[in-house]
Amino acid sequence: KQAERFGTEFATGEVRAAELGQHPFRVTRADGELTADTLIVATGARARWLGLPEELEFRTKIGGVSACATCDGFFYKGKEVLVVGGGDTAMEEADFLTKFANKVTVVHRRDELRASKAMQSRAKANPKIAWLLDSVVEKILGGPGQGVTGAMVRNVKTNEVREVAAGGIFMAIGHTPNTAVFKGQLEMDEQGYLLARDGTTATSVSGVFAAGDVADHRYRQAVTAAGSGCMAAIDAERFLSH
Repeated sequence: KQAERFGTEFATGEVRAAELGQHPFRVTRADGELTADTLIVATGARARWLGLPEELEFRTKIGGVSACATCDGFFYKGKEVLVVGGGDTAMEEADFLTKFANKVTVVHRRDELRASKAMQSRAKANPKIAWLLDSVVEKILGGPGQGVTGAMVRNVKTNEVREVAAGGIFMAIGHTPNTAVFKGQLEMDEQGYLLARDGTTATSVSGVFAAGDVADHRYRQAVTAAGSGCMAAIDAERFLSH
């Protein structure tokens, strides 16, 4: 509403291609092409999921499946939860959840964690965190009105499958930035996140700026995304004025 008040025009539709090699930039959608003297990329990043059918049923529901402990952790106060993953993010999520949950069990498909030694040591020293290594979640249990009640977990070495009780499951297996349409045009890290110059939102192409989770694999919060959006708007305005 604030943007509308200042005369912003909105064009809704999927961006299928972008040409950033020369000015003006060209952005192609299903119903036409847009040109621009400057561009802010704020396409975000999507959480990776296991691909289980139950994930869709329980996603975004309290007492269900989540990919953000800092967003949803409070709703699992007094419960036992699972965290799927073995990297730094999984250790951070597990440690944070112990502030609310009675027990946090980390499920990882290998016998060794990918997290840094410091992160591992911190998590292993927490008495509320338990471990299910060499294990994968094969089915999420629960139903309407009761939410998630547990998961069927298989040991990848013995193929033994057992039911593990849980009042919620947190996926911490990484995120994928939505940058495919810009590959080969904007500089990215090995994961596909856009790289911005230190202290600014400027990308490798003059006049193109990045805001939010598309360039942030560390914080991934609404407030930090909004802040970088403000920075990108100021950077774009200064670019146009010069």
